Amino acid sequence: MSNGQWYPPEWPDRIRALAAGELTAVEPRRAATVLLLRGAGATTEVHMLRRRTSMAFAGGAYAYPGGGVDPRDEHPVRWAGPSPAEWAERLGVATPAEAQAIVCAAVRETYEEAGVLLAGPTPDSVVGEGGAPWSGGAGSPGETGDDWEAARAALVARELSFAEFLDARDLVLRSDLLGAWARWITPEFEPRRYDTWFFVAALPTGQRARNASTEADRTVWIRPADAVAGYDRGELLMMPPTIATLRTLTAYDSPLAALDAARDQDLTPVLAQARLDGGEVVLSWPGHDEFTKHVPAGGAA
Repeated sequence: MSNGQWYPPEWPDRIRALAAGELTAVEPRRAATVLLLRGAGATTEVHMLRRRTSMAFAGGAYAYPGGGVDPRDEHPVRWAGPSPAEWAERLGVATPAEAQAIVCAAVRETYEEAGVLLAGPTPDSVVGEGGAPWSGGAGSPGETGDDWEAARAALVARELSFAEFLDARDLVLRSDLLGAWARWITPEFEPRRYDTWFFVAALPTGQRARNASTEADRTVWIRPADAVAGYDRGELLMMPPTIATLRTLTAYDSPLAALDAARDQDLTPVLAQARLDGGEVVLSWPGHDEFTKHVPAGGAA
């Protein structure tokens, strides 16, 4: 087990309570998170944020921009790329509306937490950093405008739906800029649970990521291999889904290569399994042996 792995000290007691029937598993809330990539070859980097150490959940851990699905993410939006029905088949959900909500959450949360918007005025364009259409070239399209920042803050506060945000600016959601990468479900013994789809996306030309999250105290662009090495040395704290997705990402030398590979990634949900072996708690994630944890009777993680 790596020193960088995150294990809350209350887990063993909660696992024992669940096994004894003293704890009822809560229904996981759907969520989406995005591995935002830039560069090429040896310079390919992923955007990560560090959760504030004061946070009750995973404080100090490195993660990607993301969050829960807003029920309003099902509201109709202008759409480019694979249809919601195609996304439903890929994501393993029952209806196009559910799939749309997950994809919308991925795009919305990336904008809310990183200031990067995977949308444009046409099906084959994206907005620039200042909100104007951007077609590449030298220079920067400008700093984020006050009206865009106010709208982003309203999204974060749930005062504005993502559909309303896109409609007000006559924007098309670019679902073709996302590739589904993995799916992890929070263990049954956790009090807050998420059924989370992980996506990859390339940073659009003309946009820059920033720390727009109130839950993060810093953000970094880092090579996946360097992040993995930092975790293995115990220098970077990460939850199992984060380090697992990083390890798979090291095989690809560009955002486009990762997006191409996303079509074949296994989206079978990964759910931790916990059992009592005598007095010992055994915690494991199927297909990810590095996370297996043995906690003796009376011990803590």
